[in-house]
Amino acid sequence: MLRSGLHRRVLAIAVLVWLVVSSPSLVASPAVIPLTLPSGKVLQVEVMVKDGDRAMGLMFRPSLPEDRGMLFVFEELGFHGIWMKNCRFPIDILWLDEKLRVVHRYEGAPPCKTEPCPVYEPLQQALYVVELSAGQARREKVSLGTTLSFQLPH
Repeated sequence: MLRSGLHRRVLAIAVLVWLVVSSPSLVASPAVIPLTLPSGKVLQVEVMVKDGDRAMGLMFRPSLPEDRGMLFVFEELGFHGIWMKNCRFPIDILWLDEKLRVVHRYEGAPPCKTEPCPVYEPLQQALYVVELSAGQARREKVSLGTTLSFQLPH
């Protein structure tokens, strides 16, 4: 009986591994694309389109390297709020309109220390949100009205 139970568990694990390996959509990670800042610096940004990916964001990550970022894509213009729940480091947050112009920015948003976590919202409607390392927006000359450049994957 023990041998039969063990055999079934091993078989179940093998089937699960096969499903994961043969079905990349089950575990597909977000696309990564280049995003050019006004200074000319190019970041590799993860494109967060799904609700679950947007909700997770940078949670539980140890850091955000200077050459990386996160791009949140929303279905429509809105006052899309960002929080820092379970984040371990501060970030700069940029809100962009449909023409990729910066309509709002928040520098140095700190990790959330107590519940409820503050929600950072733009003063104007946005279609995209970009998260960068803290201080990077200023260093790379990102200001209101400047345009970022990226091509969304198809």
